Amino acid sequence: MANIKGTISDARFEKLGLLLSDTLDSGEDVGASVCVTVDGETVVDIWGGHADEAQTTEWQEDTITNVWSTTKTMTFLSALLLVERGQLDFYAPVAQYWPEFAQNGKENIEVRHLMGHTSGVSAWAQPVTTEDIYDWDKSTSMLAAQAPWWEPGTASGYHALNQGHLIGEVIRHIDGRMLGDFFAQEIAGPMGADFHIGLAESEFGRIANVIPPEDVPIDLATIDMESIAMKTFTGPAPSATTAWETSWRQACVPAANGHGNARSVAQIQAIVANGGTAGGVTLLSDETIDKIFDEQAHGTDMVLGLPVRFGMGYAMPSEGAPYLPEGKIAYWGGWGGSSIVVDTERNMTFAYMMNRMDAGLTGDFRSINLTTATYDALGG
Repeated sequence: MANIKGTISDARFEKLGLLLSDTLDSGEDVGASVCVTVDGETVVDIWGGHADEAQTTEWQEDTITNVWSTTKTMTFLSALLLVERGQLDFYAPVAQYWPEFAQNGKENIEVRHLMGHTSGVSAWAQPVTTEDIYDWDKSTSMLAAQAPWWEPGTASGYHALNQGHLIGEVIRHIDGRMLGDFFAQEIAGPMGADFHIGLAESEFGRIANVIPPEDVPIDLATIDMESIAMKTFTGPAPSATTAWETSWRQACVPAANGHGNARSVAQIQAIVANGGTAGGVTLLSDETIDKIFDEQAHGTDMVLGLPVRFGMGYAMPSEGAPYLPEGKIAYWGGWGGSSIVVDTERNMTFAYMMNRMDAGLTGDFRSINLTTATYDALGG
């Protein structure tokens, strides 16, 4: 049986340790961490396995990994903080804050359309390379210049890689700081949380490199390369191993290159779950938190091809997430399996971060099983 380290201070949650041990024993996980907070207090903080595919280095208490789109929830929280301070209105035009964005028919796109994946600008138009998105000024200028791919506000099309640049540029125009710096100084720093959007080289030794998923066979002859989904996934299309590169780690890619572990993700998002206060830090009011649940889209997402119900940034319970109960619950996950669930009615956060990637884009069976066990422990 795999050796699970850390603490489970509430016996109701002991099954989470057994589930993590099982996936490590089976090889479905190589290394992973799980954290649960209730009422702002950590009740589960466990980890196990290895930080490397060769299984020569154990996953440690301070091991961090690239969590892909779980990063987006930190970008959402940054935007919510500006709303709380009266500096940002989700219903204002993006161009009110970022005038250059009004080009090419985008003058009426509102900030909420960026938050809810309904802006019509779900990726960079070609030509674009992964290296382009490391250059903030160049990549945001490219987004400002292009036209939307569908009528804004009418449907969601997952903003897979560029959502952080879109929201981050709004934040930069308001505050003057890059999103990674704003997040570090206003959220992660005050909370003492080990999550980074743009990682210092001094921290590289703690990284558990992601282990790429198996390739999914694709018949290019049957794929419409001009579909919104394909334009999104190829605009640009970094490989999983891109996360191993120094340039990726150090860049500001606020939709995808956040580095952390389950503890830091759960502790930060406990701000939302616990009425705006966690870890002795107060950032949000109930009124601002309620804005998360202002539905922006509900239907089959044009990029993911799955039913999703988006609020302000986060997704909300729907037929696409049958493992979640109804209520004011916000969630999302990352390519390969990472997951964060934020329950404002039960004052609970659940987080799972790992290095072995499965084929799923936003969470997978491992996180679903752990989430189900968490709700079972809470009584449904």
